[in-house]
Amino acid sequence: MLVRHGETEWSRAGKHTGRTDVPLTEPGREQAAAVGSVLRSREFALVLTSPLGRALETCRLAGFADQAQPRDELMEWDYGAYEGRTTTEIREERRGWTLWHDGVPDGETVEQVGARVDRVLDELRAADGDALLFAHGHVLRVLTARWLKLEPAAGRLFSLDPATISILGYERETPVLRLWNRPV
Repeated sequence: MLVRHGETEWSRAGKHTGRTDVPLTEPGREQAAAVGSVLRSREFALVLTSPLGRALETCRLAGFADQAQPRDELMEWDYGAYEGRTTTEIREERRGWTLWHDGVPDGETVEQVGARVDRVLDELRAADGDALLFAHGHVLRVLTARWLKLEPAAGRLFSLDPATISILGYERETPVLRLWNRPV
């Protein structure tokens, strides 16, 4: 099960928020608590979280901090020179720019993000039961693409809002998407 962190000022404004530790807004904290009310009755064999504050706080407010294990691999995409900028602002300099096709100067490539999440997927597949992850929009989209055995850039096909729940699973032995972007 995947949970994107609650709203931040930057997510509300559409700014690329990679490694900058922007806190949750009050509505973001309320969203995180609502995630907890939906998930609290479930048991998870493994709970992983990004070490960035907005994901950790979402995890804590949802009631899973005691179980959570931080993983650097779940940190958001390193946007390099585009950190804190909106797509509109970037396109003023680079017409038609997209993160998925054009990348970012001084940051990570989509392939590097894919390699990070592949390590997390290995851990999830080895878990003895259901897993719960708290992380960020773009990294969870790449993780989903890789779960489905697609190239990392296929994450562009999965829009993901703050404080939503998504479920990856299997149909027999085939990795599938069971639920996507469900608001709480």
